[in-house]
Amino acid sequence: MDFEKYMTKRAKPLKASGIREMFKLMADPAVISLAGGSPDPELFPTDELAEIAVDVLKNNGKVALAYGTTDGYAPLKEELTKRAKKVDSFKGGDKIIITTGGQQGIDLAARVVVEDGDDIVVESPSFVGTLNSLRSVRANLVGVEMDDDGMNMEKLEEVLKSRNVKLIYTIPNFQNPTGITMSLEKRKKMLELAKKYDCLIIEDNPYGDLRFSGEYVPTIKSLDDEGRVIYVSSMSKILSPGMRIGYVVCNDVLCDKIEIIKQVNDVHTPCLTQMIAAEFLKKYNIDEYIERAREVYGRKCRFMLGCIEKYFPKGIKWTKPNGGLFILVTCPDSIDAAELSIEAVKKYKVAFVPSNNFRVDMDAKTSSFRLNYSTMPEDKIEEGIKAIGELLKEKLA
Repeated sequence: MDFEKYMTKRAKPLKASGIREMFKLMADPAVISLAGGSPDPELFPTDELAEIAVDVLKNNGKVALAYGTTDGYAPLKEELTKRAKKVDSFKGGDKIIITTGGQQGIDLAARVVVEDGDDIVVESPSFVGTLNSLRSVRANLVGVEMDDDGMNMEKLEEVLKSRNVKLIYTIPNFQNPTGITMSLEKRKKMLELAKKYDCLIIEDNPYGDLRFSGEYVPTIKSLDDEGRVIYVSSMSKILSPGMRIGYVVCNDVLCDKIEIIKQVNDVHTPCLTQMIAAEFLKKYNIDEYIERAREVYGRKCRFMLGCIEKYFPKGIKWTKPNGGLFILVTCPDSIDAAELSIEAVKKYKVAFVPSNNFRVDMDAKTSSFRLNYSTMPEDKIEEGIKAIGELLKEKLA
């Protein structure tokens, strides 16, 4: 039976990323995974959350297990509004809506503002989840290459001049997959260009709390005086990814429409996890937990960078992040990173993600790949990097 004929024009172009195929290979417990994007499970406050969950279910179970409001549980909205205000990212005229993870916030915002065929600018490379979300609304993705301090602003303006761009999507802090942080100068310039060419910005900031070196850089939202920036963040990297707590802060007109689309999408984010998160934020100082995560990720990042320096052959380049979870490695053009990743799993049982998964054209050859340092212990990081180094030496020989 030809099921293709029943599919919409939105669904047909969507492809499974190589990351999904990689996870199949990683089912082997012997595989050292440097491919993930998750926080370290050892940092999850499991005892505290278990105590809160029992209390919520025993004393407020009828609310926790019932339907809730689409915009979110009021006490959690209050707590997350405080966090947004802490980085000056909640302005007059803004509203907040709780989403089922930050990814849903991006998807809902895209469904509100993007029409079929709209030109949307994304960093190249960028987060695969957002790229697929934008593909699903039939956006025309335009990738703009990254410099060491964020998106190339000259190339961005060239695109804005030549196309009718509706939206710019950016991850300015410790970007996925590069680990790059956008400079304050470029943040100001991006906002200036958005005003000049009349487009919106989605600022995706799931990693902003995870800075372990360098100076804090203000959010783009904090610089915005017109409501052009849709600010998206999450508790996935600072509390628990499995609880699926994200939030969107934006102009009330846009937020009201996002709420309507969310109601159609999933009615509301589960009340139970919202209530647990709200109680955790009220009962504990989450910044103390974040500080511990910064220390762990900073140590692991420095360790991985030292291993790369030690084991990788000459001619290889890599980013040096000040926070977040990722390092991007760039090899000479003779290296096919997609083939390299498959061989690394099969031959050395080490997994990483080739960066074609993070680009507008997923089929194009790439010589770069993403490494994650958050989940593996240091002995496994060294073993994995050493194996990749041996494989690169073989290929470059």
